[in-house]
Amino acid sequence: EGKPFCRWLLTQYLAEHWKDDAFYGYQFLNGVHPSMIRNCPHLPSNFPVTEEMVQPFLETGTSLKQEIQKGNIFLCDYKSLEGLPTRVVEGKSLPLTAALCLLYLDTAGTLKPIAIQLGQEPSEKCPIFVPSDPELDWLLVKIFVKNADSVIHQIISHLMKTHLLAEVFAVATMRHFPDVHPLYKLLTPHFRYTLQINAAARRALLGPTGLLARSTPGLEGIIELLRRHLAETTYSSLCLPDNIAERGLQNIPNFYYRDDGLKLWTAINSFVRAMLGLYYPTDDEVSGDAELQRWIQDIFTKGFLGNSSSGMPESFITVEAVVKFVTMVIFTTSAQHAAVNSGQVDIFLFIRDIKPGATRRTFLMVISTRSWSYSRCSLSLVLYKKYMDSVVLGSYPEERFCEPAAKRIIENFQKELSSIEERIITRNASLEVPYCYLKPSEIENSVSI
Repeated sequence: EGKPFCRWLLTQYLAEHWKDDAFYGYQFLNGVHPSMIRNCPHLPSNFPVTEEMVQPFLETGTSLKQEIQKGNIFLCDYKSLEGLPTRVVEGKSLPLTAALCLLYLDTAGTLKPIAIQLGQEPSEKCPIFVPSDPELDWLLVKIFVKNADSVIHQIISHLMKTHLLAEVFAVATMRHFPDVHPLYKLLTPHFRYTLQINAAARRALLGPTGLLARSTPGLEGIIELLRRHLAETTYSSLCLPDNIAERGLQNIPNFYYRDDGLKLWTAINSFVRAMLGLYYPTDDEVSGDAELQRWIQDIFTKGFLGNSSSGMPESFITVEAVVKFVTMVIFTTSAQHAAVNSGQVDIFLFIRDIKPGATRRTFLMVISTRSWSYSRCSLSLVLYKKYMDSVVLGSYPEERFCEPAAKRIIENFQKELSSIEERIITRNASLEVPYCYLKPSEIENSVSI
């Protein structure tokens, strides 16, 4: 049940099923990027999928309209990539598509892609592809979607929404709380390596020999993508229960990221409520804590640029509001980072050769160069590494809390995490591909790599 065994199982499964539509759909739920898919209550006007196009890929006796009404149609929309300048390799800009991918959930609980458009504006040059198209065409358009997905995953879901957010929280915490403040004691273990790791990441990308050192368009594209997503990031999107509800994913089966993540969110929330209850017994203590108010105001103005439409709190009035926000901070810097980071080596380092002939020649025309592929593989290996002195979620080895009541609360939190781990292990025993990224013993207490 350990991570090496989980990785071995996934490798074996990938070797046999890497081209299968069912495994392709599965990855949007339980792969390295479970943050993009959402329910599709109506088709976007710029994605004119018709009944005739997809009828052969639906179950007998139903229609696209009926499946939409049942909640069985899902969408991944990469519109934020439209028009971005990309990295230049050997004198050519790397292709990047603002794709749309429609997926169907059948009665067996299998999620499969049924229509793909490689651009936001439909036209003869931007047609809609379906699974009955020539095998190579369908495989290539799926690869283009996955390329778009990997860009959003790495720059937004991983870098911005865990690493950079953790830096915002860490700096505000160090700036406004003295080391005797209960929130300083509670939160600093979750920022253990944040500033060092983010500085190293900047050097890896932007340093003299970094991946973007000689590619101004690539850097401009990243900055613009960050700007677009920051403007659209909401507080609710960072809170897992709200996020799942907003995306309409409460009932989709076999969504282990959601199942395990909600268990962890609940455990962290109960832990935070108990800890803060020791120091903020009433709402008056919250509203009267000037350091706490300056902390959240700093996060709102510096991290979210004072964007009121984000829903990010500007101040705290109730204990419950503080509990929810601190839960989000701890979940983001531990569990959410594990979910979008730990599986990278499993997926990105899988290399499957293409048979000789036209298939291989066509692939070589569109996929990355060998040197760029090696760079991506090397980066994935670096991101997978752990510190020798890593600290798992729920551990507080510095023992900043000396009160017996606080120590008991930490012990109860650790027991609940152990219970969650046992339930995950039991569940995974019956899965062909176990989901291990949110096992508490595999989650580090802070963003660490």
